Amino acid sequence: MNHSEILSRFNIDALNKMQVDVGKAIIDNNSVVLISPTGSGKTLAFLLPLLRLINSQANNTQALILVPSRELAIQIEQVFKQMKSGLSITCCYGGHSTQIEKNNLDANPHIVVGTPGRIAHHIKRGTISSLTIHTLILDEFDKSLQEGFHQEMSFIINYLRNITKRILTSATELKLIPDFVGIENPTVLDFTTPSQDTKPTLKMKFTRAKGVDKFNALFLLLGSIGNQSKIVFCNHRDTVERISEQLTKLTIEHGIYHGGLEQIDREKTLIKLRNGSIQLIVTTDLASRGLDIPELEAIVHYQLPTTQDVMIHRNGRTARMNASGTAYFLLDEGDYLPPFLDTKPEEIDLPKKLIIPEPCNWKTLYIAAGKKDKINKMDIVGMLLKKGGLQKEELGKIEVLDHSAYAAIKSDKIVNTLDMVRNEKIKNRKIKMEISS
Repeated sequence: MNHSEILSRFNIDALNKMQVDVGKAIIDNNSVVLISPTGSGKTLAFLLPLLRLINSQANNTQALILVPSRELAIQIEQVFKQMKSGLSITCCYGGHSTQIEKNNLDANPHIVVGTPGRIAHHIKRGTISSLTIHTLILDEFDKSLQEGFHQEMSFIINYLRNITKRILTSATELKLIPDFVGIENPTVLDFTTPSQDTKPTLKMKFTRAKGVDKFNALFLLLGSIGNQSKIVFCNHRDTVERISEQLTKLTIEHGIYHGGLEQIDREKTLIKLRNGSIQLIVTTDLASRGLDIPELEAIVHYQLPTTQDVMIHRNGRTARMNASGTAYFLLDEGDYLPPFLDTKPEEIDLPKKLIIPEPCNWKTLYIAAGKKDKINKMDIVGMLLKKGGLQKEELGKIEVLDHSAYAAIKSDKIVNTLDMVRNEKIKNRKIKMEISS
């Protein structure tokens, strides 16, 4: 399969300069370090050349991709499967069944992607063999270091005795690469300073909670931003939960995302953002990088970033590549703007009255069956169009997970559609369906 076929699956006409340069560097060099911002297409940049490095005829594991979070592991697995290369991949991360992972590893997938803790677990139990693994990719290595995975990564890399190619990616410049990585004289590609013709436009603004507490000031600010897609960043989980409770009382559609939630609940939030069922997420810095979410028009620093790197990754959720976006800093009356800002943002006033954003045009239908139940997108499309009374333009994005599926349906149609399909079968099975809360 050539690159054009693969790119067509992602609705991409051509690779960007970074992806082209990285592809060539990975094929031509044994040690590559890529420094490129969030949203620049790093995943496709290293997966495409990886296809050329894998022997499809060999029934063994040949590449290991280490990532700092389960979300990034899942994203890479999904992107790889979307490529439909004929090669196999499996995903390993905390919170996932170790027995399912062991069964998948026993099938000798060509590529394994996972978090350091879970990969180390499998190595210690002998379910991952190092003998045939020749390529190591350390994706978002800077984040892995921040998360404290030094010991696990050192253990894993020391175990991989036959590595001939090492690829390291980072969203920020690395002052020092630890010795345990084993990278010597690497080819370094730094794309953190985009060219002028592709430079994104990030506007920065700030406002103060004058005469109103910061909590209520946030809702005034969100109302003024309106129906743009946006993320509110907080430093603590309990702050996310408190904001969510108030948004629910105000009937403002939103999702929440933090490490205290179950994986499936976090995934549902991202699915709804991708399919247009929500336009607002309230989150911790867990969502600042490594997630498969669409371009956002605005981000709000409700609680201020503690470091410049944190700010960069938060801001990286908007104005990605050649797009534009706005980052808002919400200050209490006694707060100061972060000292690491290069320029002072534009000051804006809060509106006096709360404006509730318009409801989203889409809602999400939950279907309690997925890939492991032999259900695919076309099964769902056929059922909803033929039995649910929908026109094609009333059915939006569909995502099928292992044991569940989610379909976006026009808000004014979903109740009637659910009534029409409630007793229908998919693949001769009666399956629970409901509007996703």
